[in-house]
Amino acid sequence: MRMPRRFLLFGRFQPFHKGHLSIVEWGLSRGYDEVVFLVGMASENYTPRNPFTAGERIEMIRLSLRDWGIPLEKTITATIRTLETSIGSVYYVLSYVPRVEAIMTRNPVISKIFLDTGVEVLKPPVYNRDEWRGERIRRLIAEGDDRWKDAVTPSTAEYIESIGGVERIRYSLARD
Repeated sequence: MRMPRRFLLFGRFQPFHKGHLSIVEWGLSRGYDEVVFLVGMASENYTPRNPFTAGERIEMIRLSLRDWGIPLEKTITATIRTLETSIGSVYYVLSYVPRVEAIMTRNPVISKIFLDTGVEVLKPPVYNRDEWRGERIRRLIAEGDDRWKDAVTPSTAEYIESIGGVERIRYSLARD
């Protein structure tokens, strides 16, 4: 039996947006069968930088994939607490997920430490980075600017509103 080829997409996903989806499509188009999402900083939520819980981010991933037409059977999702960036963290990360052949990242430090452990690093193209960036999306939400909805799928926007995410972000930024 042939094992599926998997790549790891490690991120905070605050929130999960169209840039993330574009990276998933790119990875799957390169011959990988599955993507493993590792939701990082799962131990932090309700803060300006990390307003959503790990469970909420997993829900956003699933909703976004459905909206985008990516079959859920091509995905695996796991969470991990907040970590320091170190070579030891790579082994810890890899113990939390099924076997992967590669990690998808543009971060040079993350690339180097994964390469040093023998994991292939894939550097995806940049997709509409000015519009599809978590920091910008959270800022637009805080400012009451509905353009944030253009950066996420319709179901994800509806979900963020339904869980009080808009108010949460406004409140957390007001406290900051």
